[in-house]
Amino acid sequence: MIFSREIGIDLGTSNTRVADRKGHIIIREPSVVAVDVKTGRVLATGDEAKKMIGRTPGSIVPVMPIRSGVIADFDMTADMLHDFMYRSNKPKIITKTRVIISVPSGVTEVERRAVEDAARAAGAQDVELIEAPMAAALGAGLPVFEASGSMIIDIGGGTCDIAVVSLGGIASCKSLKLGGDTMDEAIVEYMKREHGLLIGERTAEDIKLKIGSASEYEGEAVMEVKGRSLEKGLPASAEISSSDIRGVLSDSVDKIISAVKETLEVTLPELSADIMEKGVYLTGGGSSLKGLKDRIEAAIGIPVIIPEAPSDCVVRGTSIKLRRAK
Repeated sequence: MIFSREIGIDLGTSNTRVADRKGHIIIREPSVVAVDVKTGRVLATGDEAKKMIGRTPGSIVPVMPIRSGVIADFDMTADMLHDFMYRSNKPKIITKTRVIISVPSGVTEVERRAVEDAARAAGAQDVELIEAPMAAALGAGLPVFEASGSMIIDIGGGTCDIAVVSLGGIASCKSLKLGGDTMDEAIVEYMKREHGLLIGERTAEDIKLKIGSASEYEGEAVMEVKGRSLEKGLPASAEISSSDIRGVLSDSVDKIISAVKETLEVTLPELSADIMEKGVYLTGGGSSLKGLKDRIEAAIGIPVIIPEAPSDCVVRGTSIKLRRAK
């Protein structure tokens, strides 16, 4: 049998998600490619490649081809997309592949073209881009095609997109090259500076998820962190607290809140009234940071809502866009 294929892709800095036209999420894996530098051959992508980080021989290098929401390595991005698209396909014979891919709202025309070209190099014939905050708003169930303002804050691994959408377009927006990865890097630097301990990004992410927060929370704890002593070069450990990590993350949280305020300040009064009534929607992996919702609410005086499965809102939105375009 001969088939055409339609998929939506959330091409993220940390994770890539692929959904079919019906909204089923087929792939939800890290945006990582493992490469043998001696041969240039791609050995693994996604989950398998992430497992190799920090645990591979010198000839095998894990590459994260997306940085701050844009393509940093074109060939590796194309290879990763090709593998994800291949694995998302059940039919044997494909005549045409149509893809809708999300991009941050602040990307340049050159960066947009790079995403389109990478998707075509991966095997897609028909490529359309959608801005991440619009896709997130669609995936969150907001009435983006009505004459009514909706506000979305989408925090991914490499970017934070803040936008007010109405009548199928973006009325005002701000994009920061800041996300979950920025927070992880801040934790890595803190452990070096304050404890003389070298840890990997995976350990930093684990710290953030377990005891990281944007404000005080019930059940705060301490955590033993294992790594390598910078002084002795031997395995070592250090104890850190929720309060310590909250201080480390405060700069990122403050920048996000400032960007939300700036976006609201340039929003038309009528749209602001709609937002006051509906609330602000918080999506993306960054929405899971404890206390972030409360901090934003306190800063802007508007209720903040986290929809179901906030990390999947963008890819759900690309799927909805596929269906609407028909």
